[in-house]
Amino acid sequence: MNVPEDRRYTEEHEWALAEDGRVRIGITDYAQEQLGEVVFVTLPKVDRRVQAGETMAEVESTKSVAEVYAPFGGRVVAVNDALAGAPELVNHDPYGEGWFILLQADDPSALDDLLSAAAYRALLE
Repeated sequence: MNVPEDRRYTEEHEWALAEDGRVRIGITDYAQEQLGEVVFVTLPKVDRRVQAGETMAEVESTKSVAEVYAPFGGRVVAVNDALAGAPELVNHDPYGEGWFILLQADDPSALDDLLSAAAYRALLE
């Protein structure tokens, strides 16, 4: 299972990567594997405000529909528009081209409250 060390993780299988004062968010390799073939992704509108734990996206696969939750509060500053035409990017590259949202966190230190890679691996065991 691929769990990059440079990210933080949630128990709901989202990852978060700090980038220049913002946080890029997607779903983990484990999550995309459990979902199966991703066929559609619904993303929020840019400038939408989200609260911690709020549903901010949905992923539809051949097996089910899953919600993606905001790991902390903030404002959506960008979404991955490429997923509209190529949702399979979530399966092929969940930590790269398959990202979902770029969030301006209300409290950047909230990232520290998420799971480390080691803690996330332990959760999966």
